[in-house]
Amino acid sequence: MPDPPPGTDVLLEIDLQGAVQVRARHPEAVVVLLVPPSPEAQAERLRGRGDPEDTVAARIAKGEEEMRIGRTLTPYVVVNDDLESAVSQVAGIIDAHRSPRPAVRGGGPPEGA
Repeated sequence: MPDPPPGTDVLLEIDLQGAVQVRARHPEAVVVLLVPPSPEAQAERLRGRGDPEDTVAARIAKGEEEMRIGRTLTPYVVVNDDLESAVSQVAGIIDAHRSPRPAVRGGGPPEGA
């Protein structure tokens, strides 16, 4: 992937292994872990798309391990139970990292105040 122009965001939809690789190359990357509301909800989603029971069981087991590891990569965990809410939360995380933060010095009033 070529370097993006300065001041632009790059959003990657990747699995856990991809996130680990991105973090290794770009420690400053903001990682957001999207998780299902529950293993039961994830199983229903998988069944709904036609996955066989053995695949569903394997994916649920793998998902538990991925969530454990993912939570060590990032403090940003978004539960994907409502699309609008999940999108809003991810957008808020991105916006928070875009905004310049004022320097904090010693707790007194800002200079010139």
